[in-house]
Formats: sequence, C-alpha cells, structure tokens
Amino acid sequence: MKVLTIGVCVAAAVLATAATVAVADQWIDYTPMPGVWSKTMVHVEPSRVDDYLVALKKTWIPEEELAKKHGIIDSYFVQVALNTDTSGPNVMLGEHFVSMAVREPDKERDMAMVKEEEQMMTKAAAMAEQGERAKYRTVVSTEMWTGVSYK
Repeated sequence: MKVLTIGVCVAAAVLATAATVAVADQWIDYTPMPGVWSKTMVHVEPSRVDDYLVALKKTWIPEEELAKKHGIIDSYFVQVALNTDTSGPNVMLGEHFVSMAVREPDKERDMAMVKEEEQMMTKAAAMAEQGERAKYRTVVSTEMWTGVSYK
C-alpha cells in the first residue's frame, strides 16, 4: 500500500510539473519593447540623500535633458528608496535609450553635446561636483534592461 501511495504522489507531482511548464514564444506570447533602460543603483549616505538629489539637479538632470534634446533618450527618472537608511542601494537613476543604436559613437553629435555641456557647467566645476559626490555616494551597479509587452 505504501508503494502504491508513493507512486501516486510521484505521478501527481510529475503531472503538476508538466502542466506548469510552458514554452513562451517571442512575438506571440510577448513582444520586446523598443529601446533599453539603463538603471544605476547608488548607495548614498542616508544623511546625505537630500544633498545628492540637489547635486543631481545641478548636473545629471541637465545632461539628461541634453540627451533628450539630441534624441538619445526619451525619458529618465530618479527614485529614492523608502528605507534610505540601508547599506544597499537607496537611490536609482534610470534613463530610457530610444534604441541600442543611439549608444554608438557619433562624432558630430557627441562633440556638439560636449560643447553644450561646457556651456552649462565648466569641466573644472563638473569635476569638483563629481569629487564632492564621491565622498558620500557609491555606485553599486549599472544594469541594462529591456521591456516586454503582453497582448
């Protein structure tokens, strides 16, 4: 009787597993979204999160707006963890590149952007700002993500 019970349980487990295994087909079950998200996870000393957000407004946000103007990205975001008092990431920066192709070097575009960036903030000022931020923040990871949509 024990052997029969174990056999029935094994058969039921195999059937349950087989029923849950599905093979998804790209373009049928889901569709890849155009573009790619770059997400940068940052740990900022909890007492300096506000300082970091103000620093981003001076440097990172204008650069993102410039990238939008040049058609490299179509959106960006800054998110702050509700639990900023953590040893892990507590700020996330995201930007959506319209395609992987726009990440390729383009001398004319890139030189024009450098010129525009220098009009917003000198290289010396940008380096000083970066140096100040480095005292209280650590980039934990930068990841590339792509979205999918379902029909």
